Formats: sequence, structure tokens, C-alpha cells
Amino acid sequence: MGFNIGDEVTVLDDSFGGRVKGFKGAQIVIETHEGFELSFDEKELIKIHNANELKSFISSQSLGTVLKEKEEPKKRSFVKEKKSKKDDFVLEVDLHIEKLVPNKRGMSNYDILTLQSDTAKRQLEFAIKNRMPKVVFIHGIGEGILKAELDFLLGRYEGISFRDADYQKYGLGATEVYIKQNPNR
Repeated sequence: MGFNIGDEVTVLDDSFGGRVKGFKGAQIVIETHEGFELSFDEKELIKIHNANELKSFISSQSLGTVLKEKEEPKKRSFVKEKKSKKDDFVLEVDLHIEKLVPNKRGMSNYDILTLQSDTAKRQLEFAIKNRMPKVVFIHGIGEGILKAELDFLLGRYEGISFRDADYQKYGLGATEVYIKQNPNR
């Protein structure tokens, strides 16, 4: 398909076009609508006979591109997460009462605290039994009563250590528990 000086063209794989200005070896020099001079291979250009053709070409191009982009991520998606190592798993237990019961109406503060510490104890024992290396208890800041209760509970277990959890990830209201694994168990 020969190009002549003055032909309106559009650039394949791009959303701009221009007019053929001249030839440089095997390259075709075009002046874009913005006034830049660029050289392209003949197979990178398409001759446009009128403005409507340009519009329909660009819209069919973008539709083609959209469809292509829709297909691509499928190939990548299952490669993303290769880490399913048990060691990387962290059990996160949110002890906020709203997360534990659908409705706290009628519960006294004592009932709430009891339920929260029972939940913490149950989850901690589950983690120890299943040899999980780490548990994070999210207790919130509040008046610190739940945190004190939690510290008391954790202090009764051997082979675990605990500290305030990563501030950047959890803020102030969380405690991180490390379970030292005993290989003889």
C-alpha cells in the first residue's frame, strides 16, 4: 500500500495520526496534528481517506484494545500469590464485641469482658494446638480493661511471648502473641 505526500494517516497501536510529509529510506516521515515530525515503518501506518474513517478506526482500535486488556489479566491472576506457607499465616482475632455477637443489648460490661476473654483464650488454644507461630488480638484502645485482662490471660501460658502489635498495621489497639513451638509436642 503506497503512501503519498499529503496522505492522512493514523499510527497503529497509538491514538494519534498526521499527514505524510516525506520519505527517509524505508521510513515514512509524518507530521502529527500537533506539529511533530516522526518517522515510521510503512506497516505501522494506515492511510485514512476521510475523517469518519479515522474515527471508526480509532473506536474499533480502542474496542480491540479493551477486549485484549480484558483477556490478559486472567493469565496473570493465579501466578500472583505463591506464598501459602503455614509460617506466614497470622491468626487475627478481633475482640470488639460488635464482631462477637450480633447484638450486645442487655449484656453487662462484665458479660462483655467475659465473652471477649473466653474468645481470646479459645483462639489462643486453637493456635497453640495447630502450631501457629503468631496470633494478633485486636482489642481496641478503650479504657485498657480488655488489654489488662488479655495480658493477665497471656501471662498464664508458658512458651508464649507477647507485645504491642505493629502500630502501622493495627494502630494502638492490638497485641501480638508469638507461640514458641516445642518440637517434642
